[in-house]
Amino acid sequence: MTAPTTAHRSLRRRARRQSTLQALPWLAPALILIGGVVVYPVGYMIYTSFRDLTRFGTDKGWAGFDNYARVLELEHLPKVAMNTVIWVVGVVMLSIGLGLVLAQFLNKRFPGRKVLRMVIIVPWAASVVMTSTVFVYGLDPFYGIINRALVDLGLLDEPFGFLKSPVPGFLSAMAVAVFVSIPFTTFVFLAGLQAVPHDVLEAAQIDGAGRVQTYWRVVFPMLRGAVVVATIINVINVFNNLPILKTMTGAIPGYDADTTTSLMFKIIQADRQIDTASALSVLNFVVVVVVIGIYLRVVRPMRED
Repeated sequence: MTAPTTAHRSLRRRARRQSTLQALPWLAPALILIGGVVVYPVGYMIYTSFRDLTRFGTDKGWAGFDNYARVLELEHLPKVAMNTVIWVVGVVMLSIGLGLVLAQFLNKRFPGRKVLRMVIIVPWAASVVMTSTVFVYGLDPFYGIINRALVDLGLLDEPFGFLKSPVPGFLSAMAVAVFVSIPFTTFVFLAGLQAVPHDVLEAAQIDGAGRVQTYWRVVFPMLRGAVVVATIINVINVFNNLPILKTMTGAIPGYDADTTTSLMFKIIQADRQIDTASALSVLNFVVVVVVIGIYLRVVRPMRED
């Protein structure tokens, strides 16, 4: 009995290896691209974080964990870390909430639905730098159209410099980040809503469930996979979203409107400490991986309902 079992396992392993070798030529271009765009940069970033580099990029040798110690000793790191938590949690939660509402609306049949769907995707398809620049000009206290509209509507007594101080500038950047994130989030949820079987909804109505009960007890559980995907993608994008912060709050002195991502850019731009910035980048990478891992562990999107 043992011999046939062993032989069967050997045949299965051989067949698996053969299938892998047959698929390798088709996967090779994607693997090469992943290696060049993802694996190599990450590996080189980790390598650089352990080197002692001068302001001009000269490698002076092994530095151990000195660069990481230098990052943890930054006096403004606690404030920047808190900003990062507020930035990621706030933008992701608002994007998820508004995306759910908007997807529910776009899932209904009404005249002009296709046109509206195309219009909504524009902020996501457009350049983030371009979108941020439009808001920078719109919020300008002297000639900004958004500032003028707020004054004309009576919401402001006079034009306000939103991007001149840390708190208003940071909140304005968060609003733009939500504006940019909503289209992708909405379409992920819209795809999930269209995958909900109509017979399930009809069965819930026959059983006497109202609209609210049907949504939270039938529809929303079926959107778990879409919610997980949207949350993970948004966490990665928002955490690493440098263009919005650089464009809108880059001119604000100090670090009160920075996240760890924009702080990394300032370390490179102002101090030319490439090795320290690499160490901070590695820490950012580890934090994102850990957060996503914990989220997947808690949510367990592949479990059966």
